[in-house]
Amino acid sequence: MNEAPVITFDRVTRAFGDVTALDGLSLSVKVGTVTALLGANGAGKTTAVRVVTGALRPSNGFVRVFGVDPRADGESVRRRCGVVSARPGLYDRLTGRDNLEYAAQLYGLGSHAPVEDAAARFGIVHALDQRVGGYSTGMKTRLALSRAVLHDPELLLLDEPTAGLDPESARAVLSLIDEMATGGKSVLLCTHLLLEAEGLADEVIILSEGREIVSGSPEELTHRYWQGSRIVIDAEDRSSLDVIRDFEGVVGFELNGHAIVQLDDLSRVPDLVVWLTSKGVRLTRVDPRVPTLEDMYFAAYRERPT
Repeated sequence: MNEAPVITFDRVTRAFGDVTALDGLSLSVKVGTVTALLGANGAGKTTAVRVVTGALRPSNGFVRVFGVDPRADGESVRRRCGVVSARPGLYDRLTGRDNLEYAAQLYGLGSHAPVEDAAARFGIVHALDQRVGGYSTGMKTRLALSRAVLHDPELLLLDEPTAGLDPESARAVLSLIDEMATGGKSVLLCTHLLLEAEGLADEVIILSEGREIVSGSPEELTHRYWQGSRIVIDAEDRSSLDVIRDFEGVVGFELNGHAIVQLDDLSRVPDLVVWLTSKGVRLTRVDPRVPTLEDMYFAAYRERPT
């Protein structure tokens, strides 16, 4: 028997005056998966997270988180979530340790909360006894992440989680996402940085102006937007690559420095190499091109309804 989704949105709308932040959005986050909400700033990602926690009420539509309505049971929902927002709401006049211990009390963890362990996970143990007002932006984000995992949440909600982080800390965040999903927890990752979601997302939802443009697994999006096989080809004389257009099986060709060749079948590559050599083309590179999430993202944007 399949488990019920952790999050369900059914035609959710949220307006702020004349501005519609969410416009009939439907989505589902399954247990033990990473769902990535992708979109430019203003696409509706942050509003969606706030609706999940019950901090915002939808203007219209149906929302369930852990099977309950966060409008009525927001406190119970938030106790099972770990949230890192773009503005995490830390107490600048308190130390990092005070911030974590206060959060532990709110979560009902008492004096045995794993404060040191949570801080060590993101490399801020050395700063726990310093006032948060003196932290850098990256240090505040690390503290917010430590607070988010303090109570071992079932659902992690991350809104631009690596903003202001150094590469090492950003890697720790992405490792945390992978670790939680592997352990059966669920993650909703909101970002406009596509590399954050690359290789992590089980489901991708691309938003624009509060509406879904497209959704699906990375494999489904590849099948939809990346038909055929693409090869990157380079040569000593790049102008000589133009002859590729005449090769049988070429269904797409782009020359921008090196050539990006779309073939109807990857098995044609050896014959293409032999054919180019017979034409006097001195090749320096022949690589299959694996589509990235960025490729999918911009392909979806190009095809979105206007």
